[in-house]
Amino acid sequence: MYWVSSAVYTTVCPDCFDDIQMATIRIKNLLLRTYIGFKEEEINKQQDVVINMTIDIDLSHAIKNDVIDGSYDYKIITKNVITLVQEQKFKMLETLTQSVLDEIMKNKKVRFARVEVDKPHALRFAASVSIELEASRNEQG
Repeated sequence: MYWVSSAVYTTVCPDCFDDIQMATIRIKNLLLRTYIGFKEEEINKQQDVVINMTIDIDLSHAIKNDVIDGSYDYKIITKNVITLVQEQKFKMLETLTQSVLDEIMKNKKVRFARVEVDKPHALRFAASVSIELEASRNEQG
């Protein structure tokens, strides 16, 4: 088995084996409000963040058997991320992004995850500033 991975996509050789079905789940433009920053005006006022998540996961059992057991409930991870972001305060965008990535990687079936968090209007002449982090796990977990 081999994996081809790049900054744009992750894929698996479909002719190399029959027992693993990888799926890519994308949760796009999750708009949340949180306390983010270290300046006085940031500490006391919630700000918008936009979160994009890419999750590569082994769904072979669910796909082969057309069953919910063994699938990945993206509603649960979304609710977990919402709770995490809205209930904590973050000084740095990097810390927020890592926290979301850590939450995704708790599921041992996740092989790869990428998280990008945008902070709209963080710079005067830019639409947003974003941080992107990724993590991967080998097939042994």
